[in-house]
Amino acid sequence: MAGYVRKPEWLKIRLRGNEKFTHTKHVVESHGLHTICTSGKCPNLGECWGRGTATFMIGGEICTRSCRFCNTLTGKPLPLDPDEPEKVAESIRLMQLRHAVITSVDRDDLPDLGSEHWVKTIEAVRRVCPETTLEVLVPDFQGRNELIDPVVAAAPDIISHNMETIRRLTPGVRSAARYDVSLQVLQRIASQGVVAKTGIMAGLGETVDEVHELMDDVLQTGASVLTIGQYLQPSRKNIPVSAYITPEQFEAYRKTALEKGFRQVESAPLVRSSYHAEKHIC
Repeated sequence: MAGYVRKPEWLKIRLRGNEKFTHTKHVVESHGLHTICTSGKCPNLGECWGRGTATFMIGGEICTRSCRFCNTLTGKPLPLDPDEPEKVAESIRLMQLRHAVITSVDRDDLPDLGSEHWVKTIEAVRRVCPETTLEVLVPDFQGRNELIDPVVAAAPDIISHNMETIRRLTPGVRSAARYDVSLQVLQRIASQGVVAKTGIMAGLGETVDEVHELMDDVLQTGASVLTIGQYLQPSRKNIPVSAYITPEQFEAYRKTALEKGFRQVESAPLVRSSYHAEKHIC
C-alpha cells in the first residue's frame, strides 16, 4: 500500500458561499434529492453550486457496488422513488438551469438495473424543461445493449460513461466493472449518433504510456469527449493516492488527447466528469 503523500498547494481549495449557492442548496435539500457533489465530496462544489449548477444522482444514495475510489454508500438499496424523475425535473426548472447533468448509483439489484428509471427521468426533464440541454452519466448496465438502448433513445444531448482508470488498475480500483465492458458501452452509445464522453482519474499508479493507451482505446469506440482529473482519497477506507500529478502533466495530457483526435478535453487537477459540462455540447 502506498504511503501518505502530502497534498500540494495547487489542490488546496476554499469553499465560497453566495446567494446562488444558498438557493441551489435549498432546492436540492427541499426536494429530498441526492447529488454526486456531496456524496462524492467534489472539490468543485462551491464553484458549481455558486453558479447554480449541480449534478443530480438518481436511484437513491446506496450503490450495489463498492469501488475502492468512491465515497458513495454501498449496500442494499431502498426501493426506487417513483416520484424522483418529476422531483429532478422540477428542481432543474426552479434552478433555471440551461444545462443539467444527471448520474446514478449502480442498481444491480433491479431486473433492468435501473434503465427504465433513467428513461423516465430523462423524459420528465425533457417535458418540464424543454430548453435545458442534458448530459447523463450512466453506469455500465453490465454491458447489456437492451438496457443501454432505451436510455440512448430517450435522447439526452450527451451520454457519459466513465472508464475511471487504465486497464491494468481496473480490477483493483473498480469492484464489478470491467475495462472492456466500459469500452463496449461507449461504442454502443457512439454508434447511435449520440455524443459519447468518458472520464478518468490520475494519481492511482498509472504511467503516462498507459494513459495514452487508454486514449487510443476510447477513441476507437467513437467517444469524442474526455475528462482527466486528480484522484483525491475521500476517506480512509478508500484507496490511497499514489501520486499528485502536476498541472503541467495534466496540460500535456490535454494536448496529447486533442492531437489524437478528441473533440473536447478537460484535463486539470480539479477536473471532474461533469466539470464545465455545458461546454461539451456540440
